[in-house]
Amino acid sequence: MQSREIHMMGTIIQLSVEHDHANFILDELILFLRENEQRFSAHNPNSELMEVNKNAGMRPVKVHPHLYELIKIGKEHSTSASSSLNITIGPLVQAWRIGFEDANIPSNKEIQSLLSKTNAKDIILDDHKQTVFLRNKGMFIDLGALAKGYIADLIITELESMNVNAALINLGGNVMTYGRSPNHEDEYWRVGIQHPFLPRGNYIAIVKALNQSVVTSGIYERKFTMNNQTYHHILDPNTGYPITSEIAGLTIVSKKSVDGEIWTSRLFGQSSHQIIDILNTIDDVAGIVVTKTGELCYSESLKPYIIESN
Repeated sequence: MQSREIHMMGTIIQLSVEHDHANFILDELILFLRENEQRFSAHNPNSELMEVNKNAGMRPVKVHPHLYELIKIGKEHSTSASSSLNITIGPLVQAWRIGFEDANIPSNKEIQSLLSKTNAKDIILDDHKQTVFLRNKGMFIDLGALAKGYIADLIITELESMNVNAALINLGGNVMTYGRSPNHEDEYWRVGIQHPFLPRGNYIAIVKALNQSVVTSGIYERKFTMNNQTYHHILDPNTGYPITSEIAGLTIVSKKSVDGEIWTSRLFGQSSHQIIDILNTIDDVAGIVVTKTGELCYSESLKPYIIESN
């Protein structure tokens, strides 16, 4: 297998493919990633998504069908009952800046003011014209990890069209397995689940995956400390503050990567048992929860595919 590593989308991206013309395929994938980053980024002022945000409260913006589809998916899951996902949480993400050098704690007054601009029902979509309109000035869509999941699924379509035999795509916490692993007799890929309380590269468990996505979200990923208090980057859309949860990390194993991103975001505010109960009702979606006390629990369907670390 040929591999490439690049810094993009605010993370380290690793691409490995098995193909007679692997270097050509890798070049194509990197071009494809750059094109999509230009479309979905909430950090690049010239991206297509930012054109929508700049016109909040002013006019609808016609967008590419992929961006339209993802915003539509995001709105649906942001407005579902008890969902911790909210794609209009952008104003609060911008205020906290967790994960950036200028991270700070906004005042309670500022948070309350910004919360009024984070109602996903105020995204007005026109299926016929493929336009997106943010009803109120100051609104800001941040597709965050959803975009990574959506792009990962698009990459799989690209791999299929180029007749790639096998590939491993890692978009920083979002791993997509494609084809059969050349490294193991059972042909399953091994994907490590980061231990929340140990340095990066230490795994609390390993998942065996085949043509599946493994998406992990955790409070240990991006955080900052001020006045002896640590704040993580997963914000509660109801309070505007980092979410209070017994969960340290949540991993979703699914056929489609965007589903992994949706459900890690939607479920993070629930208890570990609630999360597993909900996942058990969804086809082709399963999960692994690590609590702050170090307890590991996972969907029954994953039992044959989990290797627990000693």
